[in-house]
Amino acid sequence: MNDIIEGHTYRRYDGELRHLHRIVLDMGELIVIQISDALRAFHSPSAELIQQIKTREIDVDRMEVEADAEISRLIARYSPVGSDLRVVISVSKSVTDLEGIGDEAVRIACVVDELIGIPLSKMQTPVMEEIEGLGQLAISSISDAVGLFDLYDEKTALRVIENHREMDGEFQSELRRLMSYIRDDSTDINLALNMALVAKSLERITHHAQNLAEYSIFEMEGIDLREGQYKP
Repeated sequence: MNDIIEGHTYRRYDGELRHLHRIVLDMGELIVIQISDALRAFHSPSAELIQQIKTREIDVDRMEVEADAEISRLIARYSPVGSDLRVVISVSKSVTDLEGIGDEAVRIACVVDELIGIPLSKMQTPVMEEIEGLGQLAISSISDAVGLFDLYDEKTALRVIENHREMDGEFQSELRRLMSYIRDDSTDINLALNMALVAKSLERITHHAQNLAEYSIFEMEGIDLREGQYKP
């Protein structure tokens, strides 16, 4: 565990901060599994895998409630200030974004549910390849962002933020291609719209990952990136 949450006079306080980080790290690791499985279901639609994703959302929600309760106890018991307060604020914000990522995994699963039974020949190969690329970038971004809970690293945080900028440009390009397919009647409109929904969920996931990276920089340096560009 990093030095940010160690070294207090009260060892119990250190332990409770570590426990809070453990909850959020476990939540993040489950979120990565959810996104990975959602993309796996997208490429190989499976009713069983879709149900697993929806069922695990209950665990994600439970972890969110557990983390919120732990945060409330820490604030009430210790009235944290300085770097300790940054830890609590960052974790609180991170929990909200992690829950949002979990929601996107379920949205992708619901879209895949609609695709079950559609002949693979109707899945436009270029579109599938584009979404696969977006998916790999999303998984990489969220995996790096979740890793920041365990090993704080400014370079990794900045890379996650840059990945979102790249993803935003790729998403806009992908959306234009999908609209072009619709205008040319080269694919089913419902299929194209479902593809667009998956692409949009992936874009939102990288936006949440960017937020997580920004929170980690705030926790480490006390710098709010919303106020300007960060220069390490």
